[in-house]
Amino acid sequence: MTAHLSHRARLVSSREIAPNIRHFVFAIADVEKFGFVPGQFLSFVSEVEGKAITRAYSIASVPDENRVEICLNLVDDGHLSPRLFAMQPGEEMEVKGPYGGFIFREKRDTVCVATGTGIAPFRGMLRQRVAEDPEHEYTLVFGVRHEHGLLYREEWERMAAAHPNFRFVPTLTRPPESWTGRIGRVQPLLMEAVGETRDLTVYICGLKEMVDDVRGRLKELGFDRKQIVFEKYD
Repeated sequence: MTAHLSHRARLVSSREIAPNIRHFVFAIADVEKFGFVPGQFLSFVSEVEGKAITRAYSIASVPDENRVEICLNLVDDGHLSPRLFAMQPGEEMEVKGPYGGFIFREKRDTVCVATGTGIAPFRGMLRQRVAEDPEHEYTLVFGVRHEHGLLYREEWERMAAAHPNFRFVPTLTRPPESWTGRIGRVQPLLMEAVGETRDLTVYICGLKEMVDDVRGRLKELGFDRKQIVFEKYD
């Protein structure tokens, strides 16, 4: 098995996309092309108080020369996110990878379920697959607390307008009075999206509690474990 090389990721830009959540664009400085499959992640490595700290972040983009994009929230007492948030364009950090098997399998009808920054891998996965597979239906159920947490909302809405085979279903648990969309957790909306069909694959990404709950519900409905692809984080 070949070892994954260590690379230098140079910050190109970063921007706030929600309170304490930033979108980062990095260039992998030591290669002209950086290959990965949308949905995979990179391990960022930095020395903090004399110790090498490693954190995994999903790639939130499609392959584009040597560029990779990530999205993460600031953890106040975290070891690595404050350092990433403080980085200035041109500064570098060590990365390893790509790693991970949270990638689209065969082409078939698909429901994606995300909460919070669990949306990140789907940004690359759906951008690539929806356009190249017009024969199948893709539904994204995205749950957050507040409306400002609907990360990449305008991109999803544009994708839905451009591709008849893609449906974007956002839901809020703490909606403002002006909100006219769906309210509540993602689980009921997933069940609604699945309906009576069992001939589809469900991809889930978010906090452990949500992922485990959704997996349990799908198994009760008779889904095979091969039809449930997930990635969870604490």
